[in-house]
Amino acid sequence: MEVTDIVEKTKSRSKIFINDEFAFVLYKGELRIYKIKKNQEISESVYDEIMEKVLPKRAKLRCMNLLKSRSYTEKQLSDKLKQGDYPQKSIIEAIEYVKAYHYVNDLQYAKDYYEYQKEFRSRQRIKQDLIHKGITKEILEEIFSASDMENQDEEFQDLEVEQILKLLKKKKYDESISTYDDKRKIYAFLLRKGFSSDKIQHVMKIYNTD
Repeated sequence: MEVTDIVEKTKSRSKIFINDEFAFVLYKGELRIYKIKKNQEISESVYDEIMEKVLPKRAKLRCMNLLKSRSYTEKQLSDKLKQGDYPQKSIIEAIEYVKAYHYVNDLQYAKDYYEYQKEFRSRQRIKQDLIHKGITKEILEEIFSASDMENQDEEFQDLEVEQILKLLKKKKYDESISTYDDKRKIYAFLLRKGFSSDKIQHVMKIYNTD
């Protein structure tokens, strides 16, 4: 295996290309330790040590550092590691590591997100958000079960009205003095929250600031 190129990624890290293909990212100190230079051979033992020990360990530490500040889904962590150019094998190993210690739990993340957002966003918007964050169909079904939708549909419709009313109050919306532009902006804001056009128009008409 030949190191065909070394491209600086940051002041401290470089992207290593082996046989004209991107292989991994190393710190410049590691280039010296492993004696990696452009147009020179890299031994299988050195390559294996980097791939099997150095990068998986670093990926695990990266996940742990990210999780210190806030919760992440598996997909969000995976995306972060991909941005750091970690090999897929190291990414999988790191995700499995934090899952094993319950540092990441997509089901709990989805439940917490729903509880936090349900007063301000529609159910459909919450679903869309969770899908974007990588929450699986199975987890969504557990949170938004078919039976729950059937038994609480009317109740949830009323909840959406309450949600819109709270947001209008928060935005200090006043039907009597709002201009066309004001109404257009608040309407667009509520659409982005995931509420239906009909529901928004209905609540804006009945809204009373008294």
